[in-house]
Amino acid sequence: MYYNERLKQLRERVGNNQKEVASILNIHKGLYSHYETEDYIMPIKHLNYLCNYFNVSIDYLFNLTDITNYKENNQNLNKELSGKRLKEFRKENKLTQTKLSQILNTAFSTISSYERGVNIIATPFLYTICKKYNISADYLLGRIDEPKYLDK
Repeated sequence: MYYNERLKQLRERVGNNQKEVASILNIHKGLYSHYETEDYIMPIKHLNYLCNYFNVSIDYLFNLTDITNYKENNQNLNKELSGKRLKEFRKENKLTQTKLSQILNTAFSTISSYERGVNIIATPFLYTICKKYNISADYLLGRIDEPKYLDK
């Protein structure tokens, strides 16, 4: 659904086994195995770390684009910038926080906490927004400034 195929391909391409990647993330191999099969959803901070390790974009990992990486790339997540961009995106698409929370099947307060930069957007919500509106996950997270919208 999100990232499992590409994550496995990237891991195998560099010759790592699941235990080695789990060690990189400082988690147990079993947990990483569940992440790779998407039995559990990997948190954005781990996805970001692996994207940096494998030198790929989150958009690529999410299978939103075939472009592996962007030239201008900030490897760190920025909650404040991400919140600002989420709010701008929401307003561009004439969505209230309530409507976006309904689309994502979450609480209004969750959207508010993202937009205020209190929390970074959760992986399934980020993926849903990016897939539905063709917007870059890397852009929303503050990793890149361009492109904002994707052409697959």
